[in-house]
Amino acid sequence: MSGTDAWRIPAGLLALSAIPLAAGALRLVQLAGGPAAVPADARFAPFPAPVVVHILGAAVYLVVGVLQFIPRLRRRHRDWHRRAGRVVALAGLAVAGSALWLTLGYPLEPGTGVVLYVLRLFFGAAMAGALIAGVAAIRRRDVRAHRAWMIRTYAIGLAAGTQALTEGIGGALFGTGELAGDLAKAAGWLINLVVAEWIIRRPGRRGRRRPRIPTVAGERELRR
Repeated sequence: MSGTDAWRIPAGLLALSAIPLAAGALRLVQLAGGPAAVPADARFAPFPAPVVVHILGAAVYLVVGVLQFIPRLRRRHRDWHRRAGRVVALAGLAVAGSALWLTLGYPLEPGTGVVLYVLRLFFGAAMAGALIAGVAAIRRRDVRAHRAWMIRTYAIGLAAGTQALTEGIGGALFGTGELAGDLAKAAGWLINLVVAEWIIRRPGRRGRRRPRIPTVAGERELRR
C-alpha cells in the first residue's frame, strides 16, 4: 500500500466522523448556555452529565482511534500506538457506557420507538464487549484477533456518521415515520459492520516475490 493509499481510509473515516463531532460540539455549546444551534432536548436539562461524557468520549475515540488504522504509524511508533490504544479503549468504554446510560436513564427520544431502544441497548453492550475482547486479545499477543475486534468496535462507534446519511436517504424514500426512522438508524450500524467484516476477512495482498539469485548449479541447469 502506497503512502497516499494508506491515508485515504483514515481521511474518509475522519470525514464521516465530522458529522457527529460537529453535532456534539454544538450540543455542548448549547448545554453550556450558548446559542441553540441544534434543536434543544429537554430530557437532558436536569442532568446532562451522560451527554457530556458521551460527546467528549466519542470525540477522543473517533479522532485518536482513526490514527490507529495508519500502518506506518503503527509500525514506526509502537510505543505511541500502545499508549494511544489505552486512551482509545477507555474513551470507547465511556462512549458505550454513556450510551447505555442515556438509553436506560432517560425517556425515549421523540420520534423514535422500541426498535431503536432495543438496538441502542444491543449495540452499546456489543461495543463494550468488543472493546474488552480486543484488549484481552492483545494481552495474549493475538494481534489478528485484536485487530478484528477493534475494527468492529470502531464500526459501531462510527455508526452515528453513517446514520446521518441513511436517515436522509431513508426519509426521502420511505418517509419520516417512527419505524422508518428506527430502521434507517439500524441501517447505519448494519452497513458499518458489513464493511468491517469485509475488511477483516478479505485476503491480504501478496507482496511481490523477490527475484531469485541463480546459483552455480542453477546456471548449469539454464545452460542445458
